Amino acid sequence: MPPHHALDFARFLPYRLSVASNTISQAIAADYEERFGLSVTQWRVMAILGRHDDLAARDVAQRTAMDKVAVSRALSALIERGFVRRATAREDRRASRLRLTAAGRRVHDKIVPMAIEHERRLLARLSEEEQRWLVRILDALAPSPEPADEGDDQ
Repeated sequence: MPPHHALDFARFLPYRLSVASNTISQAIAADYEERFGLSVTQWRVMAILGRHDDLAARDVAQRTAMDKVAVSRALSALIERGFVRRATAREDRRASRLRLTAAGRRVHDKIVPMAIEHERRLLARLSEEEQRWLVRILDALAPSPEPADEGDDQ
């Protein structure tokens, strides 16, 4: 019988990254969920649409690295609440394009400063050198799912 191999989750990198990500996301999510009634998935969808107009649902899923079903549910809720509008694509009448409505843009624009402040407080725990290393390490382990914009300085 082969030896039993136990996985030490406390040292297992994918688990540690997942816990860190969930913990960090939930800290800010509690704030915008209470104030705006948005889930983490709904906010991520809004954040992508706040940066890129006229995306297809599959593009949103790809840019957020989230499951298509979760994105679809979030989009349905956001459309129902009047935060996102779905329109037929001009180039392909079978496809649809998504964008924030004026109400969605107002909520988005209230959450962005909250998110940036949350990130600032989080990064303040690290030295400038540690922050640079964190970015390098994250880039090396898992390149951002959102393609960089040409000439983007954010």
